[in-house]
Amino acid sequence: MPTPQQKKPRIAITMGDPAGVGPEIIVGAWPETVVHDWCRPVVVGHPAMLRRAVERWKTGVEVVEVGSITEVEAGPGVIPCLPCCSDDVLDVAPGTIDGRAGEAAYQAVVAAARLALAGEVDAITTAPLHKKALRQAGHHYPGHTELLAELCGVDRFDRFAMMLYLGPSDELLGPEGLAVVHVTLHSALEDVFGQLNEESILGRARLADDFMRRMTGRQPHIGVAALNPHGGEGGLFGDQEQRIIAPAVKRGRDEGMDLHGPLPTDTLMVRARDGEFDAVVAMYHDQGHIALKLLGMHRAVNVTLGLPIVRTSVAHGTAFDIAWQRRAETSSLLEALRVASQLSKPTSMAPG
Repeated sequence: MPTPQQKKPRIAITMGDPAGVGPEIIVGAWPETVVHDWCRPVVVGHPAMLRRAVERWKTGVEVVEVGSITEVEAGPGVIPCLPCCSDDVLDVAPGTIDGRAGEAAYQAVVAAARLALAGEVDAITTAPLHKKALRQAGHHYPGHTELLAELCGVDRFDRFAMMLYLGPSDELLGPEGLAVVHVTLHSALEDVFGQLNEESILGRARLADDFMRRMTGRQPHIGVAALNPHGGEGGLFGDQEQRIIAPAVKRGRDEGMDLHGPLPTDTLMVRARDGEFDAVVAMYHDQGHIALKLLGMHRAVNVTLGLPIVRTSVAHGTAFDIAWQRRAETSSLLEALRVASQLSKPTSMAPG
């Protein structure tokens, strides 16, 4: 019979780009007892990089190299690490874009995803990678989201998405927090118009609906953002709202989702902040990112929706400007681990 410890979800934490803050935020967050109350974590990366971070942060945590998940015995004072990259990453200078670091970050993601797909871990939580370093290593992905979708065999653009999630606080948001899912993601603004269609919007609304049902145990209220200023002002400033977004909203409501929109984003995000909506469907990257990060930059969590595995991440980048200076903020990683632990539990309400 499983012990209480064994019932906790096993979460693989990827090291991220070792020239950035990834190793630091892992060792900085590790001694927090809540992490080990939530889950059984294991790091996928290079043990020597983690030991350097421990020395920098002076946490006194021991890094133990393990050969398999079955060997893992974690705790606030012990970091088990599954090695997955070559030693040449140890020569990468902090705060620099380097293909060797990009390769190390890539290998960690691949290894963690394979563990999750095999059922050896219940979720993965990723530290940030650098997109240019990833490209220098020969891996041409815009980011984690697209890489993980390929690794998981999810090849339809409308069936996976990046979402930012901000848990509730005493001052802001509803009792279950706020999620923002993006219809288009790592695209130039000039390309957004050609990528918007009813299916892509409806697909993201379904993903947001499913996620918030899992988080809240009830049907969520979802606001759908307009694309143009003032919601297009009846076609005066653009007609995407009338041609594309409104029909997608109607189809979603016909399916039984509680969708509202298209709504002008400036007022929509105020209403969402005040708890009127559980989730927002944004049309492009910055439309959703800026508002949510203003509400809670260091508590925000990146979640990849539509995968057969659970993946969460910090909502910030590699922060090369402060890397390896013991100035990195650990709050987003802590929240990412909490959300991953929650998502790994059985759902209390099936999607409708």
